[in-house]
Amino acid sequence: MNELSQPPAGTRVLIVEDDTIIAMTAEDMLDEVGCKTAAVAGTVAEALARALDTEFDIALLDLNLRDEDSLPVARHLRDSGKRFIFATGYDGLPASSGFADAPVISKPYRIEQLAAIIAQTLAA
Repeated sequence: MNELSQPPAGTRVLIVEDDTIIAMTAEDMLDEVGCKTAAVAGTVAEALARALDTEFDIALLDLNLRDEDSLPVARHLRDSGKRFIFATGYDGLPASSGFADAPVISKPYRIEQLAAIIAQTLAA
């Protein structure tokens, strides 16, 4: 990876993911590229709480969290001026989401893809 596809060292990431294995894998990937996991949340309520009580630079939001989606979290982050990336195993975001311009990474993602999208989103 080149420097343009690397997030700044020490970047703090809030992971919102309901699948423990995927969350742990994301944590490992982030650690490998020099990022820090600020917190992990598996539900919208938990994610909103972590967004309020945790210092982070960017959030990685699984779009589908079991019986709910992470759009309320994304709205809160956008309103708070925080950057975020959606992660989904589906064909992107619903047209009605209101987040057509939001960065999206497709699952399963590779470490290089994750590092690059974090770096690009932070630089935007």
